[in-house]
Amino acid sequence: MQMPPGNPLLLSLTLQELLARDAVQVELIPEKKGLFLKHVEYEVSSQRFKSCVYRRYNDFVVFHEMLLQKFPYRMVPALPPKRMLGADREFIEARRRALKRFINLVARHPPFSEDVVLKLFLSFSGPDVQSKLKESAQCVGDEFVNCQLAARAKDFLPADIQTQFAISRELIRNIYNSFHKLRDRAERMVSRAIDNAADLLIFGKELSALGSDTTPLPSWATLNSSTWGSLKQALKGLSVEFALLADKAAQQGEQENGVVEGLNLFLDLLQSHQDLCERHEKGVLHKHQRALHKHSLLKRQMMSAAVQNREPESVEQLESRIVEQENVIQTMELRKHFSLYCLHQETQLVHVYLPLTSHILGAFVSSQIQGHKEMSKVWNDLQPKLQCLFGGPHGTPSLPRSPQDGLSSH
Repeated sequence: MQMPPGNPLLLSLTLQELLARDAVQVELIPEKKGLFLKHVEYEVSSQRFKSCVYRRYNDFVVFHEMLLQKFPYRMVPALPPKRMLGADREFIEARRRALKRFINLVARHPPFSEDVVLKLFLSFSGPDVQSKLKESAQCVGDEFVNCQLAARAKDFLPADIQTQFAISRELIRNIYNSFHKLRDRAERMVSRAIDNAADLLIFGKELSALGSDTTPLPSWATLNSSTWGSLKQALKGLSVEFALLADKAAQQGEQENGVVEGLNLFLDLLQSHQDLCERHEKGVLHKHQRALHKHSLLKRQMMSAAVQNREPESVEQLESRIVEQENVIQTMELRKHFSLYCLHQETQLVHVYLPLTSHILGAFVSSQIQGHKEMSKVWNDLQPKLQCLFGGPHGTPSLPRSPQDGLSSH
């Protein structure tokens, strides 16, 4: 990890430096593989390693397991869920996007980006990447075992680390909740843009169908007027403009979908921080409490044995077990402080990513400006073509209006 001289707890990273570590693309292979049980493959390409490999979802699962095994005190993003049966195209595409977010967060994470397991996953092109990943993690131990600073992690922690941990955890939880709501609204906007595009296309097609109607009209109905013929001719060509409007609406939906992906990436990061906090509490702290409880029971047993004058061998066995348990407690104590050390760094990493929100909001504003600007141009180009539909001056309807017909005079 990039650390300044002095306190190794502090990170000196910018968002630009994080994003520059790698850019990984995950694309779906069109054809499903397998003779009987079909499975989906992904083409995973890394800019950093200049590699292009093919991975299955199960390869991502093993890779995820190895990361948790080697880095239990770091933010390991969650994988999207696996669906055994009935995985439709929409589900597969959503999972592809989630896998892309996952691998990019991992590839840019300081400790992960320097580990062999990441390099193997992104560049190994052999027949069995899962076995290779497992071999790389065998007999290696986790980060606590391999980190030279692990035994001295407590020395670098602030005295009020528990208070800081609680406050920062609450802040990140609040940020997550707010951005989760923003993401949901952005998804609704994308859905509305897609529906709007479809409605505009159908609207134009219906106008064109009306203009192409070949049903003959008797002369007594038209009173020898050419109005209907002129209207039909004008309506027939409007489908082109409405198809263009539909295309612009669909493009805006795509741009807004990019905003949704940015929000999802940020939410995946925040969720991984919450998961890490839970692993810290339910994992190392819980094990530490159990070890202390077991040590207390052993000491009571030894005192009881001494009072009851039991055999020396049984007393020696209890003493040996107590010493062994004290070693366990000492190790758990060191792991507890190392876990807090890592958690402190991971919290800093979240704050390094915070400026990403301004990029996301900037993209959202730009998509709205560009989308409305392009739609407005098409509508303005369409307006003069409607003048031949009406008989009044300046292309306005000349028929009398009344409040009862639901139309205003404007």
